[in-house]
Amino acid sequence: MDNPSDLFRRLEQLNAIGAALSKERDINRLLETILIAAKTITHADGGTLYRMTEDGKALRFEILRTDSLDIAMGGTTGNVINFPNLPLGNDKGEANDSMVAAYAAIHDKTVNIADAYTEAGFDFSGTRSFDERTGYRSQSFLTVPMKNHEGEIIGVLQLINAVDPRSKKVTPFSSADQSLAESLASQAAIALTNRLLITQLEELFEAFINLINLAIDEKSPYTGGHCQRVPALTMMLAEAADATREGPLASFRMDDRDRYELKIAGLLHDCGKVTTPVHVVDKATKLQTLFDRIHLIDTRFEVLKRDAEINALRRQLALRGPADAGADEPIWQNYLEEVRVLDEEREFLRKANVGGEAMKEADQQRVRDIGSRHKWRDVDAVETEFLSVDEADNLSIRAGTLTQKEREIINYHIVATIKMLEQLPWPKHLTKVPEYAGGHHERMDGKGYPKGLTREQMSLQARMMGIADIFEALTAKDRPYKPGMKLSQAMGIMANFRKNGHIDPDLFEVFIKQGVYRSYAEQFLDPGQVDAVDEAAILRPG
Repeated sequence: MDNPSDLFRRLEQLNAIGAALSKERDINRLLETILIAAKTITHADGGTLYRMTEDGKALRFEILRTDSLDIAMGGTTGNVINFPNLPLGNDKGEANDSMVAAYAAIHDKTVNIADAYTEAGFDFSGTRSFDERTGYRSQSFLTVPMKNHEGEIIGVLQLINAVDPRSKKVTPFSSADQSLAESLASQAAIALTNRLLITQLEELFEAFINLINLAIDEKSPYTGGHCQRVPALTMMLAEAADATREGPLASFRMDDRDRYELKIAGLLHDCGKVTTPVHVVDKATKLQTLFDRIHLIDTRFEVLKRDAEINALRRQLALRGPADAGADEPIWQNYLEEVRVLDEEREFLRKANVGGEAMKEADQQRVRDIGSRHKWRDVDAVETEFLSVDEADNLSIRAGTLTQKEREIINYHIVATIKMLEQLPWPKHLTKVPEYAGGHHERMDGKGYPKGLTREQMSLQARMMGIADIFEALTAKDRPYKPGMKLSQAMGIMANFRKNGHIDPDLFEVFIKQGVYRSYAEQFLDPGQVDAVDEAAILRPG
């Protein structure tokens, strides 16, 4: 007969186990916890947890434990269970009632066996073979079906050899053991089903996120990679900060929910780019719209050269009466000089069309001079300025390839991102996603956008994403307007950003000291970009 105090203690254990099961996020750990808990409250030496296969035709081994033989397989152990599935029927459609675990699943019935060697009606040949190989004696069996809230069998819990706590002898499983195991199996089935449903919803949600990123990728192959690399780098920096045990970030810690929230924010940080015109996102040159307008200017130069040639030939023809060879030559030389100047100016504009770090003021003025000095006749034979105001403005862009208006269009993507994300009914553990994702263009000194937040107004996670976004952009090798920088150059720029209040100095120190930048480089950069970085110089206050 069961000891009342022991039974009460085991009931308390059952309640505690139920609470623990509802909190576990990892499926493998959850399954492991279920089996270990069942063994504990029934004093079982061994046990197996089976899950129904996706097609509902067999039971699959998930977790196996036998304490006295020191056997631990499946779950978090890393030891793979290679046993074949237990079929629930044969080719003729007949139920596999000879296998006790299959019988429990098929008939939704608990099977309590005092001694497998004397029990009739079930096939224990596999058990006997196991015993012969190991010297074990499988005796008492308690096999409990696991049924979810919809009445579906999702698995089977099988316990082997109940051990009396006092005598240490193997005994049959008592009625109390059976009731406790059935209660636990019921709780476990619900916990497992809920976890699987949550996992499926999370997978579906992430699939929608990837769908958005795919849409961005289809619009622009350059930003598609960015949408994957920034989350990866953000998580690298977050893990490094979590591992820090000294300095300003020594108290920063993340749990699995925090990690998932940050991961989702990273994946969605540029979702607003679905609203950004492709020709602005991918503007590789200053004159690019749906095509590069520098070719129109090439054509105009050819028109000017043709006009110069025609003019020279006409002047030469005018001399054909007196046939003055001496006067002929200067005319032709003057034409050749005009062509030389035009070719030089065309080459200058072609170079100006390629965005750089900084365009000199004299070069900007030269663009305007070329545009106003030359006149050409358009297709309607109307004489007009060689460069339109828009073309001259674009070719005079000081840095990069974007005009101020285009930069505002690009910058609007973060406003669109925040608007989109704030419209979603986020569950409690994801409520900070809009703040994390929407803050990656803010600056520590409050000069960022769109809200002009300062360092104190931002979460650490948003600051992490800001560093990741900048470093990825500097080193990206797939941008149409620039090659990927070498590590040393990118880190030098990042160091300046730290000094001028652009990025968080404490996180940047972790970024360097924990080798985050180098780990990222090994995974995502070309070998030619990875060079030596003087970390001491970069960290030096200045």
